Amino acid sequence: MKTLELLEGINETDNALQALDKFIDRTSKPMERKRALAVRMWIEGIETKKIQDILGVSAAFISKWKVCFAMEGVEGLKLKYQGSKGFLDADERREIIEWLQSKNYWILEELEAYIEEKYGVQFKSRTSYYELFKEAGISWKKNKKKPNKNEQDVEKRRQKN
Repeated sequence: MKTLELLEGINETDNALQALDKFIDRTSKPMERKRALAVRMWIEGIETKKIQDILGVSAAFISKWKVCFAMEGVEGLKLKYQGSKGFLDADERREIIEWLQSKNYWILEELEAYIEEKYGVQFKSRTSYYELFKEAGISWKKNKKKPNKNEQDVEKRRQKN
């Protein structure tokens, strides 16, 4: 290998490490950081087995992200899926929370009907409705039935016999 090619290779390695360091420092996503760390460690010459042990990843993981980095740079390490758009925008959620807070009592089915009528949204899971209750500072937990006095007396008599 010619000296010039060797120097260019070193420059490319330095540039790659700098780009990775910058990316690692700036990303807030743990998966992106793990990808970049795996590639960085490999560029530094750390054995694949050691990278696997340190990061808890597979050899295929390291190989995949090396190729992605070689093809696209740090852009190749970024998460492509950013999640789906919510059914309700921030203003709609705020309006619903204000509506909930203005009420004296809350019924889940009433909330479901209100959202469907006003916004045309029907959630697949009740969890979404529970999250709205939580944001409004409302507990949606069902109360446990407390035994009445007669039931308590009957239970005490059973225990004595």
